[in-house]
Amino acid sequence: DLIVDMTQFFNQYHSIKPYLINDEPPPEKERLQSPEEREELDGLYECILCASCSTSCPSFWWNPDKFVGPAGLLQAYRFIADSRDQATSERLDNLEDPYRLFRCHTIMNCVDVCPKGLNPTKAIGKIKELMVRRAV
Repeated sequence: DLIVDMTQFFNQYHSIKPYLINDEPPPEKERLQSPEEREELDGLYECILCASCSTSCPSFWWNPDKFVGPAGLLQAYRFIADSRDQATSERLDNLEDPYRLFRCHTIMNCVDVCPKGLNPTKAIGKIKELMVRRAV
């Protein structure tokens, strides 16, 4: 049998805080989104954390302790894009580092191997775009 050590993958995944951060008191019912807001999450929430993308990424091979990796960054953008989340600035601060985000060189191996047909590279590009807009 094959046993794979996923410790580093999940350490990086947990470092992006993969959950909604919302300081408002919980509503009586669920936190609602418009259909347009919900549509923004398509292609982001379907990740099954198989790590195929991260294990096919040369940047993750070379810096697994520093680079978050495609799966983690896809999930980071999933929460940045979520209208119910209130921690966009905190999430971007967490990624603003020469290694955590900017080691993605758009080789796109992650897109080729994803069994769900997701595009982590697109999500990473959107995070980089937000970083640039924030800096200007």
